[in-house]
Amino acid sequence: MKLSKQFFLFMIGGVIGFVVDAGIAQALVTWGGWSAYYSRLLSIPVAATATWLWNRRQTFASHESGRSLFSEWLHWMALMGVGALVNYGTYAVLLMVFPLLHRWPAIATAGGSLVAAVFNFSTARLMLFKGAKTSA
Repeated sequence: MKLSKQFFLFMIGGVIGFVVDAGIAQALVTWGGWSAYYSRLLSIPVAATATWLWNRRQTFASHESGRSLFSEWLHWMALMGVGALVNYGTYAVLLMVFPLLHRWPAIATAGGSLVAAVFNFSTARLMLFKGAKTSA
């Protein structure tokens, strides 16, 4: 698969992850009374799992990780964890600079997600789904 198509599919997965992430964070703040900071501690891993499901079936369908399903998910979570730190760091800075975003964390989530997207694609492509699938 061409890199441009792979990147496009990865970005679709990113949009799915963003909707999950921002939706959970916003719901926890609005209806659960959670802090904008703590809401992301739940929303990020759920969103990362959603993006893993999409990317393993769509973006990297022609590649394999050579791992069991659970091991692949753990590896994905570890790799995306580094991107999540970039994402959360950007998010926290946006909350500090724009206090109004504490009520609207979905907006700050978008900023963090955009900054982390290229980093996450690179680590997924170069470190997890690096081998072409072989026909069995």
